[in-house]
Amino acid sequence: MAKGKTWAWVGGLLGGAVVAGAAAYYAFEKASEQPPFTLVEKDGAFEIRDYPELVVAETRAIGTREAALNAGFSRLADYIFAKRRGDNGGSGGEKIAMTAPVLSTKQDASWRTQFVMPSKFTLATLPKPSDNVDLTTRPARRVAVLRFSGSPDDAALEKREAELRSWLAAKGINGGAVEYAFYNSPFIPGPLRRNEVLIAL
Repeated sequence: MAKGKTWAWVGGLLGGAVVAGAAAYYAFEKASEQPPFTLVEKDGAFEIRDYPELVVAETRAIGTREAALNAGFSRLADYIFAKRRGDNGGSGGEKIAMTAPVLSTKQDASWRTQFVMPSKFTLATLPKPSDNVDLTTRPARRVAVLRFSGSPDDAALEKREAELRSWLAAKGINGGAVEYAFYNSPFIPGPLRRNEVLIAL
């Protein structure tokens, strides 16, 4: 077999493996538990939802949104996968299933990252986290939501937030703080990603 054809064949195999792996992980993420909500209103891609009280694990990090999200995700992943727990940063114990979405909110000079805990857990039954992760409950709330696909960079998030606030303003509603929800891993192709901008009502 010619050298060029050999590399094309190898590249095809590797490319196929990557696509197959991404497809499998995309299916896994779609099957992950998501927090329940009641749909109050739907207008195309715009929605108003009511969420019940939710138990979350959260952490805060300073820096750009993306850097803080990566740091927060890493800490929370260490917690749910039992890699770092307790006051001494120890490991072990029951692993906690990953849920979707990952929530990100700006708070003063820092960014807060949250994982919603699986519904089978309460604050009393969750393993104790390390000192840079907190367990808390989010009160029941009503939010306006705009869902979109693609890469959720800062420009895309700002654009979608402006569209959502414009939609609310047309209805005579003043929205509150903004929050971002990411349902997929970064290596999932942009057209398949689910991202949401949420505004508190």
